[in-house]
Amino acid sequence: MPEYVKEHYDFPLTQKSENKPLKGVRVIDAGNMVAAPFATVLLADFGADVIKIEHPKYGDGQRKLEPIMNGIPLWWKAVARNKRCITLDLGKPEGAEIFKQLIKGKDVIVENYRPGTFEKWGIGPDTIRGIDPRIILLRISGFGQTGPYKNRAGFGRVAEAMSGLTNLIGEPDGPPMSPGYPLGDLIAGIFGSLSIMMALYHRDLHGGQGQVIDLGLFEAVFRFLDFDPIQYDQMKTVHMRTGNRVAYVAPSSMFKTKDGKYLTLAASTQNVWERLADAIGRKDLITDPKFIDNPARVENSVECNGIVGAWIGEHTRDEVIEHFDKFGVAYSAVFDMEDAFRDLQYRARAAMVRVPDPDLGEAVVQNVVPKFSATPGSVDFLGSKMGAHNEEIYGKELGLSKERLKELKDAGVI
Repeated sequence: MPEYVKEHYDFPLTQKSENKPLKGVRVIDAGNMVAAPFATVLLADFGADVIKIEHPKYGDGQRKLEPIMNGIPLWWKAVARNKRCITLDLGKPEGAEIFKQLIKGKDVIVENYRPGTFEKWGIGPDTIRGIDPRIILLRISGFGQTGPYKNRAGFGRVAEAMSGLTNLIGEPDGPPMSPGYPLGDLIAGIFGSLSIMMALYHRDLHGGQGQVIDLGLFEAVFRFLDFDPIQYDQMKTVHMRTGNRVAYVAPSSMFKTKDGKYLTLAASTQNVWERLADAIGRKDLITDPKFIDNPARVENSVECNGIVGAWIGEHTRDEVIEHFDKFGVAYSAVFDMEDAFRDLQYRARAAMVRVPDPDLGEAVVQNVVPKFSATPGSVDFLGSKMGAHNEEIYGKELGLSKERLKELKDAGVI
């Protein structure tokens, strides 16, 4: 059996959960690209009925992003899982009218167009509230709905840079570096799904109404920087790049093994440091004034990291792992995806699952996070083709006739 196939079948087949906690929550995903679709897929994993709207000609831009295999957009398969897909041109008057019908009785709408776009199309917050005051509208944009930058184009990399995150990545004497993945969009997606749940809680348990949630990408990433603002305010210290070293913990870095692999660690508590010193056969370091506590180790971080790195460099990755596990050292090998597929903890946790798919036959994707004991989520199906659920939603749920659907399709509305 080929190696890939073996790894593939090491993960369990997905099992549909019949007791998802968000069952009955109805969401319209009217966004495009990464942030909004990620916010809604987190809800869909736990049972929300998410209807994904795409432009009938162009589709969601994420369909066109690599990796694409034999014309099948693999990223789309993951980010649009558990969603029902329809096509609708919101910019056309007929499309806007259908949208108004579609949102009746729904709980949440998510959009991430530039501020003012929904208003231009005649489906802004005031219109939505007039149709159903209980609807929660999440608006994700690069810089928020207000302020001098509100009309600027914005996406993950831009938000990472403006938030200060990019400035923290890289070597001290090198340029700032991007994470190489749309981390800003994904962070915003997490805040988006969290904000929706808080708004639903307020509406349903405190007798509130629907509301508009204004989420700026740069603010979401900025919130992740946690202590940076208070540090600057109180100490006028600008947090800068330190490479793989953590500025406030020593030892901490990326260490290369004898066989050219990498491991990382940060001795963030005294107990962790003492176990590490014991593991590398240097218990004498524990009482050395230069390394006796974390402030002393940070002051002497180059020497401290050098001692740890030298020991790691004399051993293979497997040897280091075995030894560090024996002494209870906190560390991790730097995984690539091949490592993840082969790792025992990933398998034991069912961190990935196999999902049947009409295009791929079967595909492995991340399982639902986190794990619930009583009301677990599940991956029921992967991202569908454009308009796969048009007839189901427009015909069966909105009551549009086949003739009317054909007219709308011919007019480019759906």
